[in-house]
Amino acid sequence: MAGHSKWANIKHKKAREDAKRAKAFTKHIREITVAARDGGGDPASNPRLSLAIENAKAVNLPKDNIERAIKKGTGELDDGSGNYEEVTYEGYGPGGIAYFIEATSNNLNRTVGEIRHLFTKHGGNLGTDGSVAYLFEQKGSIKVNSDGLDDEEFMLMAIDAGAEDVELVDDFFEIFTAREDLFAVRKNLEEQGVDIESAELIRIPMTEVAADPETAKKNLNLMDKFDDNDDVSNIFTNLKLDDETLALAE
Repeated sequence: MAGHSKWANIKHKKAREDAKRAKAFTKHIREITVAARDGGGDPASNPRLSLAIENAKAVNLPKDNIERAIKKGTGELDDGSGNYEEVTYEGYGPGGIAYFIEATSNNLNRTVGEIRHLFTKHGGNLGTDGSVAYLFEQKGSIKVNSDGLDDEEFMLMAIDAGAEDVELVDDFFEIFTAREDLFAVRKNLEEQGVDIESAELIRIPMTEVAADPETAKKNLNLMDKFDDNDDVSNIFTNLKLDDETLALAE
C-alpha cells in the first residue's frame, strides 16, 4: 500500500494547501449533497453525511455552505444546479496503466465526454464498466497528522481501534480499514482524542505495474488533468509509485 500512500499524501497536502480554492470546496459540497440525499440530513443517523461534514470542516468549508448542501440534498433548497449523480469510469492510461475514476456530476453527458477526451488526448482510452474494477480492492483510509504522536504507540492504538494496517508517510499516518469498518474505526479513534484529518473509501490496486520514466511521467500528468476536473472526486491507478517515479511529479 506504500505507493498509494505516498501519492495520496501528495494529493492530500495539495488539497490542504489549496483548501480555499473553489474547486476543493465544490467537491466537498457535492459529497455532502449526495450523502444527505441518500441517507437524510441528520449526521447522527447518517454516517456518510457525518464523514462528509468532518472532511469539509478539515478544509475550512464555511458552515453556511455545509448547511446549504445538506438542504439541497434533502430537497429543502433548490439552487438551480440540478441533481448530482455519482458515477465511475474505468480505462487505461499510457502504457496500459489501469484507471478507476469516481465522479459526481449534474450532467453525465458532459462528464463522460470530458473523461473520454482526457484519456484520448493523453494516450489512453476509456473502457467499459468492469474492465478494470477487478484490479482494485476497496478499503477505508483515515489520515492523521503525526506531529506529537509516538509512532509505535499510535500504531498500536489504531490496530486496537480496528485498523488492518497503519503506515507513516511523510508527516501523516494513514490508517487502512476494511471497507465496512471505516466509520467504526474513525469513531473509536475520535473517542480516544485523535484529531482526524480525513476519512474516506479508497481503491487500492491488488498488483502495481512499473513503468519506464517517460510512461510514468505521462501517467502522472494524466492523473493531474483528471484531478483538475471539477466533476472528478477520486482517481485510482495501478501505477507503481516508488520514490523514483514520484520524483517525476515534483
